[in-house]
Order: sequence, then C-alpha cells, then structure tokens
Amino acid sequence: MAVKKGKVGTGQAYECGVCGYRVVVDEACGCAEEHVFVCCDKPMKKAASKKPARKKPAAKKAARKR
Repeated sequence: MAVKKGKVGTGQAYECGVCGYRVVVDEACGCAEEHVFVCCDKPMKKAASKKPARKKPAAKKAARKR
C-alpha cells in the first residue's frame, strides 16, 4: 500500500465538527505520511483559515487653516 504524502501546510485550519475546536498549523513538518487531526473521537475537517486582521495605519488628520 502506498503512503499518501501529507498536504498539511502552514496556515491551514482544521475544525472539529462536534465541539468546534479549531487548530491552525503554524509550521509544516515535512513528514511523508498523511496526518489526521482527531478531536471528540472524530477526524477534524479542513476549514477556511481566517487570516488575522491587519491594522490599518492611522489616517493623518488634515491640518486646518485659520
């Protein structure tokens, strides 16, 4: 039986369908085997990863002329 190459990469998110617990991968391991994240005795499913909101630079206030 061929071992399936794991496709877990940084930024990917996995979510538990039972309790809603969420895991976000911050470092790829590079292992040859496929990884299965388990929570509540069930495999976690890929979820849309939520990127952290970037802070917008503060807008400069226009100088008032008097």
